Amino acid sequence: MAPEGYHHVRGHIRRNPRPRMRKTSGWVVAAVVVGAVWLWGHGTSSASTGTAPTHPSSTASVAANH
Repeated sequence: MAPEGYHHVRGHIRRNPRPRMRKTSGWVVAAVVVGAVWLWGHGTSSASTGTAPTHPSSTASVAANH
């Protein structure tokens, strides 16, 4: 009989496999990095366009006076 934590295989004793934590795939890490960069890029570009408002109606009236 094998001791606790071990099992008998083909005439010898082997240690029971330990439960492993699931490793994160490289593709998942790459997707998270790309998503973070994309969100950061959209956050900064929307802030810069929001600070400089354009007035298309004023430019159209100036062009109509000429």
